[in-house]
Amino acid sequence: MDLKKTNAPVNTITYNKSKIEEPTGNVYEAITIIAKRANQINADIKKELLDKLDEFATYNDSLDEVFENKEQIEVSKFYEKLPKPHALAVEEWLNGDITYKEVVK
Repeated sequence: MDLKKTNAPVNTITYNKSKIEEPTGNVYEAITIIAKRANQINADIKKELLDKLDEFATYNDSLDEVFENKEQIEVSKFYEKLPKPHALAVEEWLNGDITYKEVVK
């Protein structure tokens, strides 16, 4: 997933309920699928951020040396400005990028 090329909104917006439920025919099922995808996106973003921040980690036992790392601050600012995982998941859902299986009972 390329987070720089997403068109997901950064702020909260209202979606058309019929567009959300259109693929499944059930709004609750659609929201469940979107929520599961949002959890996956959140885990991916968190792992990516922690991997990048580990590059800047210093392992000192001394608390005397506290300094700012400008690169680390820039990385953190980039991730703070990203759209929220639920907005990314809704965008993927509306674009038809999420696949799911129907469980027949």
